[in-house]
Formats: sequence, structure tokens, C-alpha cells
Amino acid sequence: MRQSVLIVDDNPHMRKLVRSRFESQSDFQICGEAENGQDAIEKAKQFKPDLIILDFSMPVMDGITAASILSQTIPAARLILFTMHSSPLVDAAARTAGISAVIAKEHGLEQLVSQVQTILGLPSTGRSLARGI
Repeated sequence: MRQSVLIVDDNPHMRKLVRSRFESQSDFQICGEAENGQDAIEKAKQFKPDLIILDFSMPVMDGITAASILSQTIPAARLILFTMHSSPLVDAAARTAGISAVIAKEHGLEQLVSQVQTILGLPSTGRSLARGI
């Protein structure tokens, strides 16, 4: 069974890159995209994704705030923070919000996919540099 993925990032180019990378994997299907945390909550209620990939810094509502709401609203969805703002403080806030892992964008899309596969118990295609929390 394919895992449905909601991509949340305010940068349309980044959403396109993440979409393209996950669509190249047979285990995933993209159910939607959102450009901020508020939009993510609305789309998550509509699509009920298995996985939500969130950016941290976004207008309207950031990824940590959205994750706090999403973890209560859609408890079955796994939450991943894919961000340029990885730090011990962000990691702690992410853990409190219900996020499974923080992945630095500098590590690239291959690391994102690898960490997601590990979290979901799918066969992995490579070594992960992400920090599970």
C-alpha cells in the first residue's frame, strides 16, 4: 500500500522538488501541497495523509505550531520537519509538537526520503544523516 504524503513549504520550488523526489518512489503518492501551517491543517483534514512533511519557517503559521495541532487532529499521521533551521531548540520544540524527526535541508532530499522510509518501516535506499527525535 502506498503512503500518502502532504508537502508543506512556503517555497513553491521546494515543494516541487520534494514532490518530484517522492513521486519517483513506488511507496509514496502525493495527496496534496500546502504553503503554510494553516493551509496544512485544512488539507490534512481533507486528505488524511499518512505522512506530513513540514517546513519550520512559513508565513501565517509555522511548522511547529501546525504540528502541535496536526498531532491532535490527525494522530495517525507521521510528522517530519524538513528545515534550514535545525538546532537543539528547534529539535526540542519539534519533539514536544509530535514531530518524529527533524531533517536539515542541507542534507538533501535523499536523506529526507531515507529517514521517512526508516520511520515508516519501509525498505531504505541509503544511510540517513537526519536526527530522529
